[in-house]
Amino acid sequence: MNSVHDAMSRQGLSRPQEGRLLAGVCAGLARRFGLDPWLARLLFVMALLVIPGSQILIYPILWVLMPAEKPSFVSAYPPAA
Repeated sequence: MNSVHDAMSRQGLSRPQEGRLLAGVCAGLARRFGLDPWLARLLFVMALLVIPGSQILIYPILWVLMPAEKPSFVSAYPPAA
């Protein structure tokens, strides 16, 4: 599974920590393709309406396959000397 996550990360597909509504799948797709997250969500829903029932498969599969973005911690304290 790590090799799938690594491959998706190299392609720029990851679920961001900020800007998610459910799992961050649409936000990750939007960031990868340079779209506004709301436009990506709208396009995702419209595509799922074309193929009824596919939302039961596609979103959870992408949720599992797309790795979560690693949080970037900013410390308020200077590093120990």
